[in-house]
Amino acid sequence: LELHSNLFPSTGLPEEDWCHLHHHWTFRGKQHPSEEEEEEEEAEPGPAAAAAAAEQRREQRLRQFRELQMKRYEACRLNSQEMLEENKRLKLPPNWEAKKARMEWKLQVQEKKKECAARGEDYEWVKLLEISAEDAERWERKKRKKNPDLGFSDYAAAQLCQYQRLTRHLKPDLEQYEKLKEQYGEALYPTPDSLLHGTHVPSKEGVDRMVADLEKQMEKRKKYSRRRPYNDDAIIDYINERNSKFNQKAVRFYGKHTAEIKQNLERGTAV
Repeated sequence: LELHSNLFPSTGLPEEDWCHLHHHWTFRGKQHPSEEEEEEEEAEPGPAAAAAAAEQRREQRLRQFRELQMKRYEACRLNSQEMLEENKRLKLPPNWEAKKARMEWKLQVQEKKKECAARGEDYEWVKLLEISAEDAERWERKKRKKNPDLGFSDYAAAQLCQYQRLTRHLKPDLEQYEKLKEQYGEALYPTPDSLLHGTHVPSKEGVDRMVADLEKQMEKRKKYSRRRPYNDDAIIDYINERNSKFNQKAVRFYGKHTAEIKQNLERGTAV
């Protein structure tokens, strides 16, 4: 300051102002840093902040790892459950779903029958009121397809058809079955070497049921009358109705063997 003291009078400034101005010119690059330097100093984190950020990242990764583990355990549990269900389905019969649906339908029908009986209504009439004409026609076609009436083919088939028709509505007597099983044991289930003829004694209730069923068949047979079509163009080779029935039976059994002989007799070329 003493070196420049001779300049004070020439500037016209007081000594204090000149010293302050000289100090500012000399040290201005060191006293006031730029804004970029201040931002860089503020951006540089300290050791504590870096450690906190690292700990936060570590906790986040651990949380993600735990979530992945939970998803893996849940997937294993679902796979095991599905495997058990698949094993159960494989052990069931192949048509189990259809049988289950039919059993559920039968239970629903029984419940509806009980409700109708409690109200004093006819279940068949109520069922017809609840279904449409299209459904009724579809069920009727299905019933005809399941049990087609092929007419008379032979006496064995007719006997089988009658047996199935008579036993279709029979209900098993489980109480009597249990009693017979206790009485006979293994002998109740016959083998090819078993001889059970004459050993069974029917109960009085069973005989009464059989008699009632036979009387019912006789009454139904009396009321049954089927109109058979008459063919005017058919060849008349009979003398009465009884002879017509006999000729039909003969043709049914021997027609394919006697067709040629019959044709030769009609043409007059028989030897």
